[in-house]
Amino acid sequence: MKTNIVKTLSIILIPCSLLLTGCKDYLTEIEPGTTLLEDFYTSTAAAVQNTTGCYVPLMWEYNNTYLSEWFIGDIASDDALKGGGSTTDMADAYDIENWRTTDQNTLLLNFYRAQYQGIGRCNLALEYIEKMEIGIDEDFTPEMKNRLLGEIHYLRAYYYFRLVRIFAGVPMPLQVLRSSEDWGMPRSSVDAVYSQIMADLELANANLWKKSAYPADDLGRATKGAAQAMLMKVNLYMASPYWQKYGITKSPAECYADAKAWGDSIITSGEYDLCPNYEDNFTVAGENGIESVFEIQYAEVAWGDYGEGFGFTAGSFTQILMRSRNSEIGGGWGFDHPTQNLYNEFEADDPRRDVAILIPSTDVVATYQMQSDENYLGNTWVNNKYGMYRDPEAIGGGYGKWGLHASRGPLNNKQIRYADVLLMYAEACLGKGDAGTALTYINKVRARVGLAGIAAATDAALRHERRCELAMEGHRWFDLVRWQGVDGNGLKAHMDAYKLTETEEAQHHIQEFVAGKHEIFPIPQEERQLNPTAMEQNPGY
Repeated sequence: MKTNIVKTLSIILIPCSLLLTGCKDYLTEIEPGTTLLEDFYTSTAAAVQNTTGCYVPLMWEYNNTYLSEWFIGDIASDDALKGGGSTTDMADAYDIENWRTTDQNTLLLNFYRAQYQGIGRCNLALEYIEKMEIGIDEDFTPEMKNRLLGEIHYLRAYYYFRLVRIFAGVPMPLQVLRSSEDWGMPRSSVDAVYSQIMADLELANANLWKKSAYPADDLGRATKGAAQAMLMKVNLYMASPYWQKYGITKSPAECYADAKAWGDSIITSGEYDLCPNYEDNFTVAGENGIESVFEIQYAEVAWGDYGEGFGFTAGSFTQILMRSRNSEIGGGWGFDHPTQNLYNEFEADDPRRDVAILIPSTDVVATYQMQSDENYLGNTWVNNKYGMYRDPEAIGGGYGKWGLHASRGPLNNKQIRYADVLLMYAEACLGKGDAGTALTYINKVRARVGLAGIAAATDAALRHERRCELAMEGHRWFDLVRWQGVDGNGLKAHMDAYKLTETEEAQHHIQEFVAGKHEIFPIPQEERQLNPTAMEQNPGY
């Protein structure tokens, strides 16, 4: 799959012109030698290439600034501080970290636009692949056509899910936008966006293949299990008090029941398991393995691409963004510092703590003058999962067990692991009042890393386990938002208490968390100016 994605980084340039084309007659005249869009869709290879292109915006981490989702999922939460060279390094991320975000934030603007690039590709592919006739060549069977359509529905749902949980309701085009007049659409309600996500995922589940049915070269594509895992996740979001307040028409009881049912389908499929060694999940060798449900694919590439914008790299910038600034052990940019609060969450004998958090030795700190070069507001710790990943054969190695790359790396981003599925299943069981089954699956996750089983499954136990298992993987903020109010505590109380656990330097920068505002982020002002039709701003911004 990595090779396939690299080959399609620049495909689907024709839709860009479609988005800008008006209805003037002179624009509809066909010049001699012109290739019509329809002429592209004449083979299975073309349909596969078009579908693969729909994955590509998931990979994008840079346009006018860096825009990886973990800048929100980790840094907005109690799991991580921004890090970097200083408080002014990546000012957009500093604002997200400290509740200073405005609608001028370019990280949010570029993230927003990347998702709509993906949605645009999906809408185009759905329209034209649906029209392709079975038997156009010997490989275009009903099964192949349905699989490709299933992948595209999955991806469109994924892009909308990334948008709704950050911005709430968003404009929701479900067709190709062929003129500037088509842009003027209002924000859809949160309920409508979640409903569309569910509809796309259900179509994906009906048409996708099981993971084991894909040839080795196609591992990494969306599968039936990936669709079912997302159906679990979306139902858990819709069941939460925070998202219910937006008028979700499906009741929490229905959401928990459906999440458990989708979990039953995955667990009984025999397609997935926990890999024996937890740390293997964060290696190149462990990619797309037995625990992998869905990963964003990256590849080792040689060309330089810094500063080029969307789509100019098949490698991940995350590695250089996260790894230690210390040239002795990393030579990266030092973003996404794990917090003391996260460290304290782990039990003393939990091996996942050292997989998630690298604490440079005293000798390393001294030799690199860490106080000025790595110290971010009193914190010198490093994201060990992605920043210092294990790949001794990698280009630019020589730093012991770590594989380090000049400006980008090949390590996939694990969006959904089977451990995540098991913990979502336990959460759904708790929502249904089945604490016994929930306990079984919480303890299954703990047993993999050699921890003793807990005696009783509670919300607090589930949340502890989820935080430790998925630490520094970009999930924490979104979990905190959807969990607020369940124990009567609320997200504001949680974040206020977290602030007091940070260093005095960090506390000085953190502004007050405002309930009813900071759970979501502002619609970028540039997007509101481009689409003024009923594009109201989120409360407080």
